[in-house]
Amino acid sequence: MSFNRYDDRNRVYSDTMLNSIGPIAMITEQLDPTLASQINYQLVQRRSEHAEADPELCNNAGYVRDDYRIRANMERYESGEGKVIIEQSVRGHDVFIFTDVLNYGKEYPRYGFSSSMSPDEHYQDLIRLVQATRSTALRVNVIMPYLYEGRRYRRTARESLDCAQMLQGLFDLGIDNFITFDAHDGRIANAVPRHNFETFPTSQQILQTLFETFPDIDLNPAKFMIVSPDENSINRGIFFASTLQVPMGIFYSNRNFVRIDGHIVEETTMKFLGDNVKGMDILLVDDLMDTGITFLECASYLKAQGAERIFCAASFAQFTQGIDHMRQAYSSGIITGVFATDMAYRSPELISSTWYHDVPMASELAVLVDALNHDASLSVMLAQAGGIEKLAELQRERYAQLYGKDKMLNYDPRQITLDI
Repeated sequence: MSFNRYDDRNRVYSDTMLNSIGPIAMITEQLDPTLASQINYQLVQRRSEHAEADPELCNNAGYVRDDYRIRANMERYESGEGKVIIEQSVRGHDVFIFTDVLNYGKEYPRYGFSSSMSPDEHYQDLIRLVQATRSTALRVNVIMPYLYEGRRYRRTARESLDCAQMLQGLFDLGIDNFITFDAHDGRIANAVPRHNFETFPTSQQILQTLFETFPDIDLNPAKFMIVSPDENSINRGIFFASTLQVPMGIFYSNRNFVRIDGHIVEETTMKFLGDNVKGMDILLVDDLMDTGITFLECASYLKAQGAERIFCAASFAQFTQGIDHMRQAYSSGIITGVFATDMAYRSPELISSTWYHDVPMASELAVLVDALNHDASLSVMLAQAGGIEKLAELQRERYAQLYGKDKMLNYDPRQITLDI
């Protein structure tokens, strides 16, 4: 038997549940095929269970189906120009377009060579999908887990505001809802203040996967700490630390300007602000792991200060410069594990690495589609503090059973069940 997972997602349904807006039509051509199949499977299972409990739901057209996906032809010309053809009718449907703009694995032939699609090309295909469905669909919802150009959310010089322009452009095309996860800065919603924009956290899912993978984590404040790798992640770190009731540390950049050969040069050094980390397990948290170098710099410092195990967690992991440095850090004992959601592209090499752990999100995405289709409240998915507190309570009980006063030296987590 396995540990029971804490799961409160069914609370999005209530006694006052509204009727379905219309038949669901999911367009998942821009997602990894495995994730797309998992989302569809979870939605099929979810609706079948509700229909079994309430047979009248089957009277709603298209409520229970074996596949909620709609086929779309997104082949490209060899010149690189794109096109979209929706191969099934979406008239009167509630359309959900899933887009992974980081899907480096999508390729197309161009001038006789295979080219990987860029985020800009994925975005243009999204525009084509909206244009091809908007005229006949009952409603069009865009689910973009990684926010396109999310790091371009403010202007500091004569530069473009790509993320704001993207959101305004999509709503101008007539989409009804835009959903993303862990936007780099949630204030980007101010670009479309009169429209339905939501950014969902992944904190609870990350922690749940961490605790399941390493059930021996001790949430005693003297044994576990949350650390933010830079100033931009302070709010995220505070949320993790406050809900888990553990201490927090922060790395911040100390900038100095020095003159070298007659030129003023900026020198940046990282400083750590926090308690003694000796003997503690550390969770480094951020929204994006681009190259992973910043995480490694922080982990190396903490390890040198006597930290026990160091876990790195981000909503999305790209590793644009490869994973050799992370593999070496794992072999050297600097890091113990890396966690990221499966909502964006990860290279096959990364997925197969022993130190990397996917945070599964297909079930959450299926719940999101189902809830939106009923115009149900999304507050449970947006407000994760209560769920994380319950997770922490469960983990402390689990640890007490594994490592009580009579410390169990040879235990099998599969034999322990904690009921909620």
